[in-house]
Amino acid sequence: MNIIQSRLDSQSRLLINFAYSSSALAFLIGIFLIYTMGVLGYIPATFILYAILNLTNTFLYKKYNKLLITSLISSGLSLIGVIVVTIYSGGINSPFIFVFSIIILGGYMTAHIFGKIYLTIVLLAIIGIYVITEFGSVTNEIPENSKELYSLISIVFCSYLLLGVFGKHLLLTHERLEASKSKIEAGIAEKEVLLRTVHHRVKNNLQTVSSLLSLQSKNTDNNKIKELAISSQLRINSMAMIHEMLYMQNNISKIAFKPYLKELTDFLIKSANSKNLDITINIDMPEVNLGLDTTIPLGLLINEAVTNSLKYGFPENTAGQIDILLQENNRESHSYFLDITDNGIGFPEEINHKTTKSLGLKLMHNLGRQLRGSVTRIQTNKGTGYHITFKDKDRHLPGING
Repeated sequence: MNIIQSRLDSQSRLLINFAYSSSALAFLIGIFLIYTMGVLGYIPATFILYAILNLTNTFLYKKYNKLLITSLISSGLSLIGVIVVTIYSGGINSPFIFVFSIIILGGYMTAHIFGKIYLTIVLLAIIGIYVITEFGSVTNEIPENSKELYSLISIVFCSYLLLGVFGKHLLLTHERLEASKSKIEAGIAEKEVLLRTVHHRVKNNLQTVSSLLSLQSKNTDNNKIKELAISSQLRINSMAMIHEMLYMQNNISKIAFKPYLKELTDFLIKSANSKNLDITINIDMPEVNLGLDTTIPLGLLINEAVTNSLKYGFPENTAGQIDILLQENNRESHSYFLDITDNGIGFPEEINHKTTKSLGLKLMHNLGRQLRGSVTRIQTNKGTGYHITFKDKDRHLPGING
């Protein structure tokens, strides 16, 4: 509402300034034509009558505050006045014909549609004036010895309205836009700093929780609790990495997914060093930037798949390979295919997210639904594989279970 009101106030100021300036000039020119140049007839009468009617229209606007109606009446008076003065001061050869450009400019500054309408009307009026000049017998009321002075008056009238009224208004509008732009840019910069601070604090808080879980896992002899604490710690770290990358990089709304995935998988390999594994992770994907609402659940999903491979797919002191392939879906925008496969010992086909009590498998399928995609098992001769489809679109994420 503030923007609309500001625009209306700007149009009101322009209308009033134009009305006062054009009326004052028209009245002075009318008097000057009568008493100095000795011109009697339609031209001085039109100038004086225009001044009176235009001022009356302005006073009515101040009383009733009808901007659109006042603008239309003012434009109509100006158009009629210019047509009459142009016809009786030389027709198509009149220097006053250039005032038509002010009418068109006023229309465009009121509204784009009015500018188009006024342009059409003015073009038709100029054609009509040309026809009258060529085939009519209208008398030029300006005396031959005063035509140069009248040309000077016309130029001054046109220049003052263009530069003194419209030009000044455009300059003030430009200054306001620059000030508004600077204010918006400052606000955006401030919000970016705040967002970076938020990401930094979220990362620190997640790392604090991870450290607490690490301490808890070390201070308990219950292997089940220790396993749950470590699994939760890995999931939290996968999210903390995202907020750390958002804090460090220039783009705070998108994640360069390949570097993030490389950092995540390296961390998971190091976390499994107690088994003395020699695992190579091959990442094959284009350079894609994914939104935060996609990266967090997708990172958690990959964390579960890779962690399960390291935990169950490879016995201690063995070597192996995990392949991660990401491809864009050319048939649907913002859609992707992700394959995660390993050459480990695998697990029976009967075990799935519906039959198992494993939180990891259930979480993977819930995260797939959250990504508006799916997680399916890949049939392989050796090892385990998952085919994941997902979409990267801005949206509000539901909970893990919905």
